[in-house]
Amino acid sequence: MDSYNIIKKPLRTEKSVADGEATNSYHFEVDLKANKIQIKGAVEKFFNVKVQDVRTIVKKGKRKRVRFRLGRAKNWKKAIVTLKEGSTIDFGY
Repeated sequence: MDSYNIIKKPLRTEKSVADGEATNSYHFEVDLKANKIQIKGAVEKFFNVKVQDVRTIVKKGKRKRVRFRLGRAKNWKKAIVTLKEGSTIDFGY
């Protein structure tokens, strides 16, 4: 899998910001087929940091209603990447 397709976007929620300040970890939305080794390599390549740990979660899509039909949002994968001490990522927010 190409490194450019692994990381889709960083997640900036209240929980991810608090987690980043407390444990030096960052949350990303990643490709469903990506494994932890690929995610670690992509983060190290793009942000030029050292990764200590990667945890992944598959979030199930919610049920949605569009007019008179029921549908479902797509499943997506969330990666929580913990960096080694002294490494940080600046998103510019």
